[in-house]
Amino acid sequence: MDVNHQKFMKRAIELSMKGMKKGDGGPFGAVVVRDGEIIGEGWNKVLSTNDPTAHAEVVAIRDACRKLGDFQLEDSILYTSCEPCPMCLGAIFWARPKAFYYGCTREDAAAIDFDDDFIYSQIDQAPEQRTIPAENLLREEALKAFQYWKQMEKKTPY
Repeated sequence: MDVNHQKFMKRAIELSMKGMKKGDGGPFGAVVVRDGEIIGEGWNKVLSTNDPTAHAEVVAIRDACRKLGDFQLEDSILYTSCEPCPMCLGAIFWARPKAFYYGCTREDAAAIDFDDDFIYSQIDQAPEQRTIPAENLLREEALKAFQYWKQMEKKTPY
């Protein structure tokens, strides 16, 4: 099937403008497409929902998954108006679309004060060396849940 990538990217860009004009958040929009049809849409809603995870990609992924009744988007394509931040990139990989396309680059986003480089630089740091330090706590107790999961016969791996 011939996919009209430009059509779907234009819709993601339209959504970025819509959300920004509504005051929902920054200029970011995304759509999820399967079989040539949009199955999920989203724009940045960080400000309107007071949710720092309500980025366009995450909102669109949640919308598509809710509509499909599935937590994965295999055989889908995601279009986003800007190269995903580390959180959104992680969400995209967890959702497992077959591809994604982006408009603006992360350098373009940094030029308007949406700079994710500090997060990328934190990933390679040891947890205790990060800007927001982390400390391992009650590992042996927490491992009990992992052991239970490993032994479960009825589970859905993901």
